[in-house]
Amino acid sequence: MRIVTNSKLISAALLLPISWIATCSISAQARAANPAQPQPVTASSRMANEKAIIAPPSANYRQVQRRLAQGWNTWDVNSVTTQVLLPEGLTIHVGLKHNTTEGSDAFLQNVLIGRLEPGAEQVVPGSHSWDGSYTDLRVSWKGHSWRIQSGREANDLVLLVTPLPSTPISALPPSLIFSVDFLWNLPGSAIRRDDFIETHGASGLVPVYCTCAQLSGNPIRDYADIPVAGPYFSTDFIVPVGVSTGKRRTMAEIDAVIERQRQAYAEAIAVAGKAGLGRAGPIVDAIETTLGWDTIYEPNKQRVISPVSRVWSVHWGGYVLFDWDTFFAATLAGIGDKDLAYANAIEILREQTPQGFVPNYARPGGWKSFDRSEPPVGAITVLGLYRQFHDRWFLEETFQPLLLWNRWWSGHRDIQGYLAWGSDGDNQPANLDDHSRGTHQGAEFESGLDNSPMYDATTYSPQSHLLEYADVGLMSMYIADCDALASIAEVLEKPNEAKELHDRGARYRAKLETLWNDQAGIFLNKDLHTGEFNLRLSPTNFYPMLAQVATPAQARIMLEKHLLNPKEFWGEWVIPSIARDDHAFQDQNYWRGRIWGPMNYLVYLGLRNYDDLDTRRDFAQKSYSLFLKEWSENDHVHENYNAILGTGDDVTSSDRFYHWGALLGYVEYLEQSYPFETPPSKPQAAP
Repeated sequence: MRIVTNSKLISAALLLPISWIATCSISAQARAANPAQPQPVTASSRMANEKAIIAPPSANYRQVQRRLAQGWNTWDVNSVTTQVLLPEGLTIHVGLKHNTTEGSDAFLQNVLIGRLEPGAEQVVPGSHSWDGSYTDLRVSWKGHSWRIQSGREANDLVLLVTPLPSTPISALPPSLIFSVDFLWNLPGSAIRRDDFIETHGASGLVPVYCTCAQLSGNPIRDYADIPVAGPYFSTDFIVPVGVSTGKRRTMAEIDAVIERQRQAYAEAIAVAGKAGLGRAGPIVDAIETTLGWDTIYEPNKQRVISPVSRVWSVHWGGYVLFDWDTFFAATLAGIGDKDLAYANAIEILREQTPQGFVPNYARPGGWKSFDRSEPPVGAITVLGLYRQFHDRWFLEETFQPLLLWNRWWSGHRDIQGYLAWGSDGDNQPANLDDHSRGTHQGAEFESGLDNSPMYDATTYSPQSHLLEYADVGLMSMYIADCDALASIAEVLEKPNEAKELHDRGARYRAKLETLWNDQAGIFLNKDLHTGEFNLRLSPTNFYPMLAQVATPAQARIMLEKHLLNPKEFWGEWVIPSIARDDHAFQDQNYWRGRIWGPMNYLVYLGLRNYDDLDTRRDFAQKSYSLFLKEWSENDHVHENYNAILGTGDDVTSSDRFYHWGALLGYVEYLEQSYPFETPPSKPQAAP
């Protein structure tokens, strides 16, 4: 199992933290002293020495971030039960102390969705509105179960924590702890008074009250043996407990606020669902809830972002943004929160490397994959959001980094006129803890399909830094990127760039056409080391439909011979990441046979380019059925799903709350909402 680098291959719950190591070289003297023994590489700073190439954010985008980073919400990446007030950073942590009469006490302060370690808390995430005005989740840990709901009234927060029926493993009741402080080294003070906590931050006085002060006979002495430095409330957790800010509220008043916000959320979902012929409500609820719990405030760059999950981000030092994952998060957010959609698209572009590409990953300290990118889906994402919201400034903000990235692909990943995945291990600054850079595995990571059987027998050239492999999926996505970016250039009245992009797209379109194989009835990848076509099939072989390179006749052949063939891709659960009759399908290990939301989404967009409504509708419904199964049973949104069982819980290498899993539901949302129209994210063909 891999423990470092990319976003895919092993469950985030099993990832180990990566040290913050900066670029440095081993001294010549050290190498000469003991040339046979590898020398440790260290550095004097934990920050990457990166030269920025991105222009400062525009006034419009600064306003987007200011609007997002306001009010109470679950902003802290470390815990879904922590509420933070932005911009001042005032924080209320909700913790639980397990009490025993012997030696098994324990304290749970930070709660995450999907932790798999033995004895870890189990979380069932409930509703989470875009702006955090209503949240709801359930937690089970050490024989205790409880529910935490939050609601907002004007600028105030109310919390309601309710014990749920459970089977205790201790004779003593647990202690409920509400601790108050300021996060991220922001200025502020919190002082415990007789029956409330007095806080002072950037916005002035914010008092915090707890109904537990009314439960205790001696509220000043509600002391608990817990590792918390700031002031807190503590009480035996045997009845519901409420917390409120701004003014003292009774339990009845707290209940009323919570109920109003719950109803407001339900009504908003119902209204949104009507756009999809009355059937889109569950999809909208799932997407809003998923992104609500996955969105955090990232204090290093003072921004709101939606990493793939909190478990991944905690293990990567505070956040991790993956390339195409974050673009897909932008697409998903577009159903209900324009600002969040814009923020995700812009922030991953702002991670662009000095070489001009959007990296596979980016994390704290400025560390990122300086050697490799990931699939080019940025322009179709940006164009899709523009077609929804029509903000010209958003295109102006994103066009230049998208153009640099587009040019980089043809300048650094071209081999014999085709496009191939690669890894430039000599690029500086070098992420020294990423041992896949400059290797075959690094090139596979660039594909985003980390262990796909398609690449098992491919050759990596240390000289060119490329897999010697003409990749149908990459070329298709790139052509779609050229077409979408050319459309953006035309909106921005940039005729020279539009012509450049059309011409470049046409050049690769002609090369992709040569990968059509009449005998196979599909576009095939080609091993450029041997000159032979690769007969192993994955959903990426259908991506020429996304690029509109496949003729209508070719598309029909591909669908009838392969997509609808139950021996290859069709079945109860679709669409596996390698054909069912491939020997690797039985592995059901990551990209070796499992089902992935982004693959279904890109294949679905391709289907919209062709006149086969029945196949498209069946494909969207089957995708949604797979998503809905786990969502209905466990409130899970999986990183990937078993193509035989239709579950994600069968392995540990499928994060339980990974936002791109919701793309399986999003395709049905598009099908319901735009059945006869161009969906927001579909690229236009070049003229």
